[in-house]
Amino acid sequence: MAIAVRVPRKGLAAAVALAVLATTGPATADGPGADPTRPAEPGHQGGGQGHEPGVEPTPERAPTSEVSWLSFPGGVFAVDSLGHTVRYRACDGDTGRVADPGMLVAAGVASGAVVVGGTAYRYRVPLTGRSEGSLEVIPQHRPPVELTGVVVTSPQPPTDPVAGARLFPLSGQLARVVADARLNPAGVTVRDLSGRYGDQQIAVNGALRPKAASVIKLWILVELLRRVDCGQVSLDDGVLVTPEDVVGGTGQLQFETFPQVVTLHRLAQYLIKYSDNVAANVLITYLGGFAPVNALIDSMNQRSTILARRMLDSAAAQRGEENYTSPDDVVSLLGAVWDGEILTPASRDLMIGFMREQTLNTKIPAALPPGVPVAHKTGDLPDASHDVGYYLIPGTETAVAFLTAGPMASGDETVRRMARTVYDFLVTPTAGAVEE
Repeated sequence: MAIAVRVPRKGLAAAVALAVLATTGPATADGPGADPTRPAEPGHQGGGQGHEPGVEPTPERAPTSEVSWLSFPGGVFAVDSLGHTVRYRACDGDTGRVADPGMLVAAGVASGAVVVGGTAYRYRVPLTGRSEGSLEVIPQHRPPVELTGVVVTSPQPPTDPVAGARLFPLSGQLARVVADARLNPAGVTVRDLSGRYGDQQIAVNGALRPKAASVIKLWILVELLRRVDCGQVSLDDGVLVTPEDVVGGTGQLQFETFPQVVTLHRLAQYLIKYSDNVAANVLITYLGGFAPVNALIDSMNQRSTILARRMLDSAAAQRGEENYTSPDDVVSLLGAVWDGEILTPASRDLMIGFMREQTLNTKIPAALPPGVPVAHKTGDLPDASHDVGYYLIPGTETAVAFLTAGPMASGDETVRRMARTVYDFLVTPTAGAVEE
């Protein structure tokens, strides 16, 4: 099971609001800042969490135990047993969200059948992660296809609860760091990937929903690599980039001469390595707009994440069109990539390789001793500071997501403190690690 700690923040709203309004405009790399002329949204509850400046209420979502998706080669099959909906998304098509009023939920298993476009989908999906589920795809005039795979939940249950319990003290240490971040609502989710802590996941304010900033670029990359895995595109393919595509902020492409044809490989690499905003916007267009990336997000039941605007689109931000995510959703994505549940091993390795090349290293890497191997992706706005990714310490590989709202400068320091807290816990035997 996951340990989640919520840290209350009484009396901080006014201070955070003033700090956010004092740091407006495109003063940082990823995109526009808050608009002081836009009225504040009314506070309300969402996901058990009060509304704070710079943080969107978490959308209502089904309990973790009721939302699962089946991973199989080339696709996913998502199940929401409370909403009685399913979604098939694979190399051969996407049904979208489909209602199944006849879904049967019994003994922790959702089963049923839907017909979309003449193809029937008959499924049996346990609602517990790491179980095996099955799906039969029955097209018209063609033989049925039987698919089996691992069931994914957020979080995945530990493989060894006894070993996982040794990670629990880390949540208390992180909760103290979060509580000390007076100007920055913060959230952190940590998942063991090595088995040393039984693949346990912990979180402090894991449902916090700040602006995603450039962390949203991870989902853009995964959707591109998913198409590569399907054989629909090649990273050697070229895309025409025009002067109209050029925006500022982070990145290298803005300094080149256009029009020119840029390969998908270079766009994907620059998207992460330099957090390139031109590459992000070009890839959004290439993929078909926001809808395919949001379809990827929905198919993995990541209800707090959305791609709603392009990079550096100040007009869209002022209209209230914003990208959001949460620490839990980020680690859900990172875990699925690591475990080979959404990408092939080759694409997984390429993505992690791009993250290892990250050139914006003022947060996680700056907090750790020199030479500690990490693969990460930053996100910066005047009212948000994030760093997420993988600690690649041999034998203690870990996925982490450190997200903050509020002033960027103090958010940077909060991220560094969280990053160092996790590192010290992992490498210090007395803090819970196992001596070898």
